[in-house]
Amino acid sequence: MDLTVVAYVIYLLISVALTIWVARTLSRNGKVFLADVLHGNEKLADAVNHLLVVGFYLVNLGFVTLYLKNSDGVADARQLFEALSVKVGVVLLVLGVMHLGNVYVLNKIRRRGLMEREQTPPVAPQGWVGPGPGQGPWAAPAPRA
Repeated sequence: MDLTVVAYVIYLLISVALTIWVARTLSRNGKVFLADVLHGNEKLADAVNHLLVVGFYLVNLGFVTLYLKNSDGVADARQLFEALSVKVGVVLLVLGVMHLGNVYVLNKIRRRGLMEREQTPPVAPQGWVGPGPGQGPWAAPAPRA
């Protein structure tokens, strides 16, 4: 069997396994974060989490597939390891960038939600009381006794 094909198979096995592991880890640990971002709405947090995982799989597996082709042939074991290290290293970097991008966006959403919560008064206004007689900026001074 050609070593280039062996490199392809090993690369796909490692890359797909890493993508699945990272997606599961992010999904499992991201639920709590998403619930906080979405004000405790667990059902919505689960739905958003699932959509993020699907998008994560699509982007990363698409990249892994597009990055499969090796322009140079693999002639010996040394070239096999070199090709695999470059390819797997790039996949790891892409996974890391994707993770950091997700965390950055979710943190922005979380901060916006916290700011909105701080601006909302704890009790809704219940009415308005006008100035009494002799009060206010245009009122005449009260007569002296």
